[in-house]
Amino acid sequence: MKRIKCICVTLFAVLTVLWLFAEQPWTQSYNFFQLRAIMVDYTGFIAMGAMSVAMILAIRPVRLEPWLGGLDKSYRLHKWLGVTALVVAVVHWLWSTGVKWAVGWGWLVRPQRGPRPAIDETIQRTFLENLEIHVRGMRKTAEFLGEWTFYVAAVLILLALIKWFPYRYFFKTHRIIAAAYLVLVFHSVYLIKFSHWTSLSPIAWVSLLLMVGGTVGAVLSLTRRIGHQRRALGVVERLEHYAGDGVLEMCVRLPRDRWEGHDAGQFAFVSFYDGNGKEAHPFTISSAWKNDGLLRFHVKNLGDHTSRLPATLKAGDHAMIEGPYGCFRFESDKPQQIWVAGGIGITPFLARMEEFAHCDPSKGAVDLFYSARNPDEAFVERLEQLARAAGVTLHVIADGRDRRLDAETLCAKVPQWKDASLWFCGPSGFGRSLCQGLVSRGFETKHFHQELFEMR
Repeated sequence: MKRIKCICVTLFAVLTVLWLFAEQPWTQSYNFFQLRAIMVDYTGFIAMGAMSVAMILAIRPVRLEPWLGGLDKSYRLHKWLGVTALVVAVVHWLWSTGVKWAVGWGWLVRPQRGPRPAIDETIQRTFLENLEIHVRGMRKTAEFLGEWTFYVAAVLILLALIKWFPYRYFFKTHRIIAAAYLVLVFHSVYLIKFSHWTSLSPIAWVSLLLMVGGTVGAVLSLTRRIGHQRRALGVVERLEHYAGDGVLEMCVRLPRDRWEGHDAGQFAFVSFYDGNGKEAHPFTISSAWKNDGLLRFHVKNLGDHTSRLPATLKAGDHAMIEGPYGCFRFESDKPQQIWVAGGIGITPFLARMEEFAHCDPSKGAVDLFYSARNPDEAFVERLEQLARAAGVTLHVIADGRDRRLDAETLCAKVPQWKDASLWFCGPSGFGRSLCQGLVSRGFETKHFHQELFEMR
């Protein structure tokens, strides 16, 4: 989370410095309406900058994953950039449209403007002069489209933030934001000061690059081409339902030439192909790669989509797999590792233990804490077998039977906890509480690695 905050602060600081360099607002004195013009310009630039970067991140750029800390962190950054864009856009709207309403209601008096000089059509003009006339003539259209698109985008972003809004509707409505973004690009291109374009100032170049990147992202989203090169069509080979804790295990067979492999801890987007373009859901891959084309997933009944899978999914169905993504790769220079899984957060550790058992023997001590509300007996038995084969010390914690896992309990069970790195996958509140408890005892935050469990 610290990296996400640093990236956000750096982005907005850089955009603000560029804007200040271009406008140099401290060199002038302003009345209210001149200040309004400056604030409309600044908030519009920041809002479009945030939304453009969010659109670029929406295409799941794999090359940025190591820098951002994984796609889960990238999506969290995407979310907060969207929130920031919404907040700044509201301020932009208040300065722009709100002031117009205040003038109409008689709360403010707009300064009188002299008549604009008439355009003499007989004069020969340069290309730039004709372009400036065109841009000036399109300003009203751009303002109108920008205002109404803002209302649409604001509603869509708010819906995306509502957790109880069904994922299948979120998936569809969120794509409309891409269309709204393209309209806002039109709005911005015509309302950025023409002098910025003609002088090729840094603010114009940065705006152009961000909007081009965002436009590419929007087009890929609207045409459903995001991640297209990383997709493989497979067949569901085997299903097993652990009714005790509501987990469905599914094995998918992929053509080996369509899947280059994955690391333990990575995840993929999975959709069950029926020709109707079903939405893809992110699931962690719970098997190690053995170059045999087989992927295994453990899916928890957590929503309307996953709750239907045990009844609707069957062996022989087609599954579209996109990935792999993520940087939860267990890389550490510490002699010991502690793994903490909350519920279905056990999945990356299953894959890593399978690697230990079949491919890569453990080079240090590992303690795995599996905390679940109602652990299925058959699943726990298989987990114990895998832990023994991998040389991992397993601690199973059941709610209502055992004391809740906290920093005190963990430190008591692993005396060498200060010399370990900790890898957590589970509910975010659980991870935050555990991290705070360990840090208060002297654990270094940089050695606490957390997969962000929530993708929206």
